[in-house]
Amino acid sequence: MAPQRFREQFDQIQRSMPDVPLAAGPDDSAEFLYERGVVLVRDGEDARIVEDTVRAHFTQAPDLTADHVRRAGPETNRSGITRIRVADPGEGGGQGDRAVAQALRAVREREDRAGRRLVSRNHVVHIAVNACPGDEPVPAPRTAQPNPAAAGTAYDPATAVGVLVVDTGLVHDYRSYPPLAHARGDAQVEECDGDGVLRQYCGHGTFIAGLLAAVAPNTDLTVLGSLNDAGAVLESEFGEKLFEAVDRNGWPDILSLSAGTSNGRTDGLLGVDAFMRELRARRTLLVAAAGNNAGATPFWPAAYADLPGYEDAVLSVGALRSDGESGACFSNHGPWVKVYAPGERLTSALTGFDKPVPYVYQHSTYDACRYGFGYGCTCQYPGHTGVLSDESAGAKPDQVMFEGLAQWSGTSFATPVVAGLIADHMTAHKETDPRAARRQLLAGNTARAEMRGATVPALVPPTWRPVPVVQPAPAA
Repeated sequence: MAPQRFREQFDQIQRSMPDVPLAAGPDDSAEFLYERGVVLVRDGEDARIVEDTVRAHFTQAPDLTADHVRRAGPETNRSGITRIRVADPGEGGGQGDRAVAQALRAVREREDRAGRRLVSRNHVVHIAVNACPGDEPVPAPRTAQPNPAAAGTAYDPATAVGVLVVDTGLVHDYRSYPPLAHARGDAQVEECDGDGVLRQYCGHGTFIAGLLAAVAPNTDLTVLGSLNDAGAVLESEFGEKLFEAVDRNGWPDILSLSAGTSNGRTDGLLGVDAFMRELRARRTLLVAAAGNNAGATPFWPAAYADLPGYEDAVLSVGALRSDGESGACFSNHGPWVKVYAPGERLTSALTGFDKPVPYVYQHSTYDACRYGFGYGCTCQYPGHTGVLSDESAGAKPDQVMFEGLAQWSGTSFATPVVAGLIADHMTAHKETDPRAARRQLLAGNTARAEMRGATVPALVPPTWRPVPVVQPAPAA
């Protein structure tokens, strides 16, 4: 990601989590964000070992202090993890945290002997991954129709497939959008700021719900606001929120999740390990977004789809560009991404329909694709000037009005398309096992696309209409 865009996004996430000092990592890179001055460990004996080992290491280091090393969270919880403070979180800026890096190194020998991980950074899990969205939504023309359009499947409460979406909740007037007549869930927190302008990521959960209901009308759809803090949550809290979601609503047939993070590792997230192990023992299928970093680094929890024992329990979803012929510029990729679906310039409900609502763009459009693609991607079109753009530009940020439908892009939205296709397959084939439906759907699928030179499986709803790719204007 471009340094300016990352700094803008970093500052935005920090503002949304003012009580949690954040750093970028590893080593000041933009790969992920994490909590400063804190490491995450399994509770019990692991926590004692890590605390003692880090304290001993810091005591011997001339430029580190052991005074701050202590437990900073509950000793036990449902997620089986706890936080250990290793430094004053208020020290330093947004650059990499040396105390956390040294704490991880201090425990490395213990981990090698144990043959497993004992400690990790406390990453920020986010619907925009490393705080870089595919793009921001734009109002759909008044004459626009949803894309994908609503399928003709009838809703039958006796056979409806249970789908749980963990996201930002639903806007207050979501039921005014007919496909969401049977949806329920949490209300979106603080839809607008004090000036009546839509907050960033407001409507994210509603947009996802609209896509899912369009592809699979015969669903009992519940949308939770577990990620209502601008779409961000600490890894130490994420597992608890997932457990709370299924405790409150029961284990669904399909769990659709458009949030995650990379962590520079290939063995998952410590904070969701307990949840993922329980998921594996259930019948629920987790359909998870592969992330928008345009990279091949595993992105969690989607990348669990590539870990032994989770192949049936997790399906990772990347995004296709608007014509469906290849992967979108922003989509993560690699063998751990198991399927791709339309995720660029989809059209769905954003705000409901009771009145127009203003929105001010947070980020300015690039002159060229930030990932080096040659087509007219969402980095460039439609163009807008953002409030967080370079102050030297002197341009006033663009304001638009949303009234119901919007166009939006990201793996966030390819994910519910796939979740909906699996649910619709269950209805059409009277299949009650979502994991079996996933296997059947992929086995019978012949659609393919290209992603960075590789041929990848693509799932395309029959009601989806390809959108021609915009060709950039030639350089003057």
